[in-house]
Amino acid sequence: MPNEVSRSKLTRRHFLKLGAAGGLIASAPYILTSKKGAMLADVLMPQANALMGPGGGTVGTSPPVTPFTVEMPLPPVKTTIPSLSPAPVTSQFQYYSQYPAQELYDVNVKEFLHSFHPSLPLNKAWGYDGMVPGPLFKGTYGKPMIVRFRNNLPVTSTGFGDPKIITHLHNAHSGSESDGFAGDFYASGTYKDHHYPHMLAGGDAREALGSMWYHDHRVDFTAANTYKGLVGTFFLFDKVDSGDETDTTAEALRLPSGDYDVPLFLADKQFDANGALIFNQNDTNGFVGDRFTVNGVIQPYFKVARRKYRLRFYNGGPSRWYGIKFSNGMSFKLIATDGNLLDSPTTLTRFVHSPSERFDIVVDFSQFPIGTQIVLQNDVAQTSGRGPSGTLGTPIQLMRFDVDRNAADPSQVPATLRPLPPIPTATVTRNWQFQNMGGAWTVNGRLFDLNRVDAVVKRGTVERWNLSSMGMWSHPIHIHLEEFRILARGDAARRAIERGRKDVVQLGSGMMGSIAPSSASVVINFRDMLGKYMMHCHNTVHEDHAMMVRFDVVP
Repeated sequence: MPNEVSRSKLTRRHFLKLGAAGGLIASAPYILTSKKGAMLADVLMPQANALMGPGGGTVGTSPPVTPFTVEMPLPPVKTTIPSLSPAPVTSQFQYYSQYPAQELYDVNVKEFLHSFHPSLPLNKAWGYDGMVPGPLFKGTYGKPMIVRFRNNLPVTSTGFGDPKIITHLHNAHSGSESDGFAGDFYASGTYKDHHYPHMLAGGDAREALGSMWYHDHRVDFTAANTYKGLVGTFFLFDKVDSGDETDTTAEALRLPSGDYDVPLFLADKQFDANGALIFNQNDTNGFVGDRFTVNGVIQPYFKVARRKYRLRFYNGGPSRWYGIKFSNGMSFKLIATDGNLLDSPTTLTRFVHSPSERFDIVVDFSQFPIGTQIVLQNDVAQTSGRGPSGTLGTPIQLMRFDVDRNAADPSQVPATLRPLPPIPTATVTRNWQFQNMGGAWTVNGRLFDLNRVDAVVKRGTVERWNLSSMGMWSHPIHIHLEEFRILARGDAARRAIERGRKDVVQLGSGMMGSIAPSSASVVINFRDMLGKYMMHCHNTVHEDHAMMVRFDVVP
């Protein structure tokens, strides 16, 4: 393992030196060439052969496809197994004696052939249980779990990505040994067990989590590996958000549930002229595609009944921001941000969605007659990894909702959801600057180093972290382990959306009309868990090219 890490770091720094010396990597050959109708399309695209937009980023080269051809798939719910063999070594897990596993899961990470659209050839993909996105986990507080991720990817791989993996459950309150630290990757033919205790931070029921997602977090290759398919969704329920719209207990909110609680996983893709999935691993600015997938297929349609739906939005990146709205301008109720219920619903007609954020909304289709078709749209203009560049006059079509039937609706959206804990007073302040320096992505002027601890945090301490984007770039910043609270910034509309518990904060470019303010102050209460964790830009291309820090929580 140490040799693999050092080689990885050397490769990245060698790449950056070459880039600074004149872009020598731009002339690199294709690692794999696709042919029309090929069954193994998977190309690492050299920069010289890509059509480049301003500031980097590929534009407009994918073959045309007909939208709304494919019905949107829903990931199957992952089921438990009675035992794992060999048995997990539970002594490695923090808090295991208090939170022993009641549920066991076995996930097969493997290569398979995936169809993005009937007009395109099958493409090689990597997926949890051989699907993109992976299976949907439904967990419950009070039922801790162990998930075994078996790496059955090819030992050697052509195209982009690296078959050594490590899985991160994004938003989870987990011990560092199960968090998916970027340097804890492991090879094909081996496995790693993760303990998810479903432990309330500080024992506070107001800190319950909801919409999470899991993805690969391998150092230097997170963008490529997630783009290739290593992503999945995870719902976590408790007595308040119980996942049962017919729940008659006093605490239960009775939000839309079951078939009416739907994950929408957004990811943009790029294809070559022959329909091969391509990824530009040489462009450190970021990667944006020109084909838009929801739950793994391009511009699907989804049949809905005349009733309320809970739609859980996920942005899988790697670099794309979205302005989410509906073609008919209808309003909806925002009930959760980054998987955390708000104190009360907020009525919106649009929201800005940066990479890795989650937004839970409730849409009421009962107001529309059968036969109505409503398109989900993106109105944010973006041609490169620099970030949003304005608003589109003609929005991009992401998917279509087809109202096709009546259905009973016992669900509700109460005026009160989950109380927000008060923002604690910080006793420690840290400043973090996110900047491009000579083509490299730095935090406080330094490249990420797996073995360097950039902050030592004492458990039980409340800290204020001041985050700033430098140099006219936009960055979605994610902090592992704990939810944070964003101190008030921007206008009233932004404050209404950012008032809840978050794990991602949008940093804009600082330019006139920027998508978000270029700085933010967040307050974090570090409780319970110890060990090594990360903060990074979740434009995963920026992350892979070193815009990440390690912080250690100590007793």
